[in-house]
Amino acid sequence: MNQKQPTATQPRCTLRRPQRLRTRTDFNSVYNYRLSAADNRLVVYALPNNLPHSRLGLSVGKRLGSAVTRNRYKRALRQAFRLQQHLLPPTYDYVLIPRLLGPCSADLYAQSLRHLARKLHRRQLQRDKKK
Repeated sequence: MNQKQPTATQPRCTLRRPQRLRTRTDFNSVYNYRLSAADNRLVVYALPNNLPHSRLGLSVGKRLGSAVTRNRYKRALRQAFRLQQHLLPPTYDYVLIPRLLGPCSADLYAQSLRHLARKLHRRQLQRDKKK
């Protein structure tokens, strides 16, 4: 398997275990914070965290299809997050939920994720101002 090594200008695009939401408590805390945005491809929930990096959680329900189809969604969403993580506002926990359009390419999900994450960041700044 030939993998490109990252150069000095190209950040490393990995998704390690500490960068993932794994427990039900993690997911519930993101949902209960009630900061979300959506477009026709994706729903994104966010929660500010006190970590130096963002974390990702995926929620792909059975209504989206068989296990094979759901895994296609997950692969595309993980790849989109990997490619965009250095462009997203840092220190957030994100939960991504795909819409029922059929699996999109990672590039389309990346565009949606970047746009929605910026939108959520602006909303969070407005919330902080009100306090």
